[in-house]
Amino acid sequence: MIKKIEAIVRPEKLHAVKKALSDIGIVGLTVMDVVGRGRGSGVQMQWRTGVYVVDLLPRKLISIILSEENVNATVEAIKKAAYTGEKGDGVIFVYPVENVIRISTNEQGKNAIMYQGDIDERKKR
Repeated sequence: MIKKIEAIVRPEKLHAVKKALSDIGIVGLTVMDVVGRGRGSGVQMQWRTGVYVVDLLPRKLISIILSEENVNATVEAIKKAAYTGEKGDGVIFVYPVENVIRISTNEQGKNAIMYQGDIDERKKR
């Protein structure tokens, strides 16, 4: 089965997360700039005009499509690399994916998500 992982992390942790994913063989990913809030209520700021609350904080959304057998290793790599121990470290979502179709080759399913040198190819060796 194919899965999708979405991880929302602090912007300053993006490089560490990308490196951790690369180290285990995760090649393909998409990164987006997002803003949001979780359990926290934001950050209170003092400015010349008074106090205000910034309740939507900048974050990075990392999206990865991968084989089900690689989910646990990928989640662990993200958790370890994104961890600061403070509120706002982020969240990870795991979803089922019905199908993947690579437009350029018409490959479908697991074949469509494989890359040269990726985690699945490393396991074959």
